[in-house]
Amino acid sequence: MDMQNLIHMANKIGDFFETVPDHEESLLGIVGHIHNFWAPRMRAQLLEYVDSDNGAGIKPLVLEAIHAYRSNLLPRN
Repeated sequence: MDMQNLIHMANKIGDFFETVPDHEESLLGIVGHIHNFWAPRMRAQLLEYVDSDNGAGIKPLVLEAIHAYRSNLLPRN
């Protein structure tokens, strides 16, 4: 999938969860949404991008969520 589209989608999720008053709940909500609704291939592509390009263009709240709960985005065996 196009990386710019993934960034846009991740940032839209971040926009929604920015309104949640509890910061930790926001982080968990972002990661939970990505885990539940994105295909494993999309999540892997996002993580690779964060690792290789430091997440350029991804909102800080979304990056914080990815870094804090990265293991929740990895495929389960």
